[in-house]
Amino acid sequence: MSTAKRTGEPKTPRRRRRYSDDFKTEAIRLVLERERRGLSLAAIGRDLGVGPGLLWQWAYAAPSPTNGTDPSAGETLEEEVRRLRREVTILRQEREFAKKAAAFFAKESL
Repeated sequence: MSTAKRTGEPKTPRRRRRYSDDFKTEAIRLVLERERRGLSLAAIGRDLGVGPGLLWQWAYAAPSPTNGTDPSAGETLEEEVRRLRREVTILRQEREFAKKAAAFFAKESL
């Protein structure tokens, strides 16, 4: 129990820390490289004095194409075409399977 509750004194509000853009950029870079370095968000946060949740928010909101949200980031045009053709093939196979399964179950229910 805090002393403020025991003594009846009002709590002083916490001040929000402000971080510079350079600090955030470097923190985001560390978060994005964490797998290569074998670090966790908590470990990076401890080193920087920032909570892992805040680091995650910064990395998620970063406008960088390499933040893991775009699977085609860094691909050449040919690589992207190959990847998309593979996706189309898989989706067509899944659609055909779903059609056959629906027909099979429809036939059984009659």
